Amino acid sequence: MRLDKFLKVSRLIKRRTVANEACDAGRVTVNGKEAKASTKVKPNDIIEITFGLKTVKVEALSLVESTKKEDAKEMFRYL
Repeated sequence: MRLDKFLKVSRLIKRRTVANEACDAGRVTVNGKEAKASTKVKPNDIIEITFGLKTVKVEALSLVESTKKEDAKEMFRYL
């Protein structure tokens, strides 16, 4: 699954275009490497997103094409 789609479906970022912009600005890393929006995400990948001064670090658990709001939390876990 593409990184921008994972961020949107998991609701870590609200819109896919915002996820694209965050990736283009270099604020998202996957397994310690700066990632483009088209980077493929696999289960157990570590994703780090920088929001201003705050950094969010999560581990991808499952990849689902679409999900309900309540089930989105099961796609990742905070580290």
